[in-house]
Amino acid sequence: MAVQPAPPAHRLTVRVTPRGGRDAIEGWTADAQGRPLLKLRVATAAADGSANSAVVALVARALRIPRSAVRIASGATARVKRLELDGVGPADLARAFGSG
Repeated sequence: MAVQPAPPAHRLTVRVTPRGGRDAIEGWTADAQGRPLLKLRVATAAADGSANSAVVALVARALRIPRSAVRIASGATARVKRLELDGVGPADLARAFGSG
């Protein structure tokens, strides 16, 4: 049996507001260079990684994928984070988050 290479993970940049009162996806915006960012709000504080866990759970729930398919690739201690998403394509992102 031949080993098939895994499809590349899709990347998604998010801007997170911790202690935002509720877990919610607030839509698309752009950073200072005009790159798209998905705005997220989580109820938990940014302590002991709990906000990061809430971000992973929120994105996984919206995309209907397991939490293990969502990884924080960079920005674990910052508000702007880059996520890697396994098994997700542009159509899945458009369905879950609208166009960005």
